[in-house]
Amino acid sequence: MENAIEVIRLESHYGDREVLKDVTVAMPQGKITTIVGKSGSGKSTLLKHLIGLLKPTQGEILISGKDIAVLREEELDEVRKKMGVLFQGAALLNSLSVSDNVALPIREHTRLNESTIHIMVHMKLDLVGLSGFENFYPSQLSGGMRKRAGLARAMALDPEFLFFDEPSSGLDPVTAAGLDKLILKLRDVFKITIVVVTHELPSLFMISDHVIMIDSGEAIFSGTLDELKKADDPRIKMFLERRPEEEAYSPDDYLRVITGD
Repeated sequence: MENAIEVIRLESHYGDREVLKDVTVAMPQGKITTIVGKSGSGKSTLLKHLIGLLKPTQGEILISGKDIAVLREEELDEVRKKMGVLFQGAALLNSLSVSDNVALPIREHTRLNESTIHIMVHMKLDLVGLSGFENFYPSQLSGGMRKRAGLARAMALDPEFLFFDEPSSGLDPVTAAGLDKLILKLRDVFKITIVVVTHELPSLFMISDHVIMIDSGEAIFSGTLDELKKADDPRIKMFLERRPEEEAYSPDDYLRVITGD
């Protein structure tokens, strides 16, 4: 399977603190890759590197074969035009209507006339189930609707890559499941390469084609969902079985982790 994104020996620091340690992973083209791990593991930091918000201490980040870690800012901006990002809080501008929020990247990066922009905005809102809410403001929407509006904006320029940071955060189970189905629809209809950072097990099991697990800054797993379920690493079992950390390891488990056996 062809890879759309490759991360090679990535290391990252916040000051003197090492956050990512020699991470080498790949994300297949046209599939959904979920990045999972417990809080503070480094998964959101990895996402920030993938979208060019952070520069690594060392390593390569290849997107369509181009190392974005060494690009100049104007070159990186060209790559970012192929990306759509849904941040955890949707990051809508409260002073703008839903339609103006979605239109913002189109107005910023194209010279299309307003009538064409209006049609594009309507299409994106219809895609995410928000047709008729063009003139609403973010404060008038529910949490799930704000996420969908943020997704419509992320889709505004028809990206090749779509990134989600904890899309189900703060949503009830029914609304979260609806968002998961929408993510699957985007993959199937548009063949977009999708990367989702999540700690939600229902989402992990519902949408994943490929899974990367980060633990204490290290990539301890990269493979299919079926392979993840069969993995015998006690850290993976702890996460999938929702076991508290103090119960996660037997003495034999600790020895296997420490010695690498």
